[in-house]
Amino acid sequence: MPNTETEIRQRYSTIKFSVSAGISITVLHIGMEQTALAAGSGSEPGATLVLEIGSQKTAREYFKHVPPAPHEMENAITAVEDEVIRARAMMKNRSQLFTADASIREIALIAGVPESAEMTLSLDSVERSFERLAAVTLGRPASREGLPTSTTFAATLLILRELMQHLKFQSITLKT
Repeated sequence: MPNTETEIRQRYSTIKFSVSAGISITVLHIGMEQTALAAGSGSEPGATLVLEIGSQKTAREYFKHVPPAPHEMENAITAVEDEVIRARAMMKNRSQLFTADASIREIALIAGVPESAEMTLSLDSVERSFERLAAVTLGRPASREGLPTSTTFAATLLILRELMQHLKFQSITLKT
């Protein structure tokens, strides 16, 4: 398994290189087993944190049905919130949220963000996508909502939503 700490530091440095000097950023990576954050305003992150939530891990531990049942979603929300709250301490300064994750790019495209090398996905768009997922958990066909049926997609969207909500990010910028 790759070193998540090293990987998030590398992602931070790559993204920070393309952002104006002096701007405080937070870089997010939602991995299969863990989620990592790196924050700072210099060429190296001032803080990093690895959370014990990931797309496959969350799906495996909480979703027994495809699509997840409403009670499974609620249990996953509680667990993800508990883990995300650990990151509040590293969010002392206002920063811009960035990622290079293909799974978050997929969410942006589903939310209607035009594809480009740099895309911005708003919290409002994430919320609307999550509402569509909630409708699917209540029985609406995923195809009607234009959503993938995989539980890892549901877990990624859930993690992104909770992170943006609880850490008060109004948008996330995707870079390729």
